Amino acid sequence: MAMQRTILALACMLTVAGGAAAQTAPTERASSSQSAPAATQSAAFAKEEIAALVAPVALYPDSLLAQVLMASTYPGDVADAAAWAKAHPDMKGDAAVKAVAKEDWDASVQSLVAFPAAILMMGQDIAWVQKLGDAFLAQPNDVMATAQELRKKAQSTGNLKSNEYQTVSSEGQNVVIQPTQTNTVYVPAYDTNVVYGSWGYGYPPYYYPPAAYYPGYAFASGVFWGAAIGISIGFWGDCDWGGGDVNINSNRYNEFNRNIDRGDRQTGDRGNQRFQHDGSRRDGVPYRDQASREKYGNRQAGGESRGQFRGEDAGRTQSREQARQQMERQGMDPARNNQQARDRAQTASRDPRSSMAEGGRVDRGPGGSASQYRQSGANNAGSRDLARSSGGRGDYGNSRNNAFSGASNSGASRQAASRGRSSQGMSRGSSAGRSMSRPSRGGGGGRRR
Repeated sequence: MAMQRTILALACMLTVAGGAAAQTAPTERASSSQSAPAATQSAAFAKEEIAALVAPVALYPDSLLAQVLMASTYPGDVADAAAWAKAHPDMKGDAAVKAVAKEDWDASVQSLVAFPAAILMMGQDIAWVQKLGDAFLAQPNDVMATAQELRKKAQSTGNLKSNEYQTVSSEGQNVVIQPTQTNTVYVPAYDTNVVYGSWGYGYPPYYYPPAAYYPGYAFASGVFWGAAIGISIGFWGDCDWGGGDVNINSNRYNEFNRNIDRGDRQTGDRGNQRFQHDGSRRDGVPYRDQASREKYGNRQAGGESRGQFRGEDAGRTQSREQARQQMERQGMDPARNNQQARDRAQTASRDPRSSMAEGGRVDRGPGGSASQYRQSGANNAGSRDLARSSGGRGDYGNSRNNAFSGASNSGASRQAASRGRSSQGMSRGSSAGRSMSRPSRGGGGGRRR
């Protein structure tokens, strides 16, 4: 009962903060008839804001984008997974996924530790992760449509094309991105202020500068490509572009659970169906809009007993604490658990200025242009310095698997941004894309309930 009261209080606080924020937000709201109809007018994400949120991941391969969108609905788990990835810099691919099998995270989050660059980028800004997840839950059609719109913009500038790392093709009106080699994935790192050309949206895109120097990384078509990541068990979601959502492939999901041995914890009824968010895994992190609070909030009530139900024990708790202590010794302190993610989400909602100090970017209305936000990365650098001193984003080190390891260095960030702006004149050639066998999409499944 105490937990229920706490969660209710958090939701109420967010509702009040959301109402205040709506007074300065753009008056034009996304009006797509396919958007979640129950999303309230005051809490709905404007199209311009969705574009800014999706920009850092829209050019990810379809399967990786699907996993990111699902995982973003569990921001507390993402914070824990990013902490684990920082503490285990040599772990990647299937080995990393198996290593976190017993962690009490959603399977979509567990699968992302295979890609250190992706999970650590998400760990830098949990406030952004929460907003991305909330937008996906409330307006999945708009999120998927905006990702397609951004892909087409990148294509028009010559920054999205087939090469040795990816195959870019069309399925009807949709742009599809697949790994060139089955089960070998390269995570792209790109300047969102450059790769899409003229931005044209009221909200500047979220941008997390990559390191100034990548050991073993390559540059092609305006994008930095990390080392190859071999993955065979981590992907079981895929983008359902026609349906405006993410589909779950039951065969691959069941194989995932068998191979990583998640124990006897409940894995949920994934099936061949659309992704269904599990509110009981949210651990009290508030939802932005009233419709999502009503739809998923009542599933949070039993959260306090989930640890025992899933076999949580003191040994695993001690291991996580040791990993966090190691990170602190290395000078990093992002949001490290569900409670901290929840607290920071509240703070960011109450006072937009605080989100920069807590590892998140301030909501920017139509008045802030992309050119203003691009000014040599100074704003990003300043917010990172402030975050580091106040327990925010932190320094993610120099692991060769972490494409964002230099984000805490303002000089390197400016150099990376400058390098990115000159990218449009480089590497215009592309190699012929090879076909690959896509995992079968789970069609015919039930919609969100």
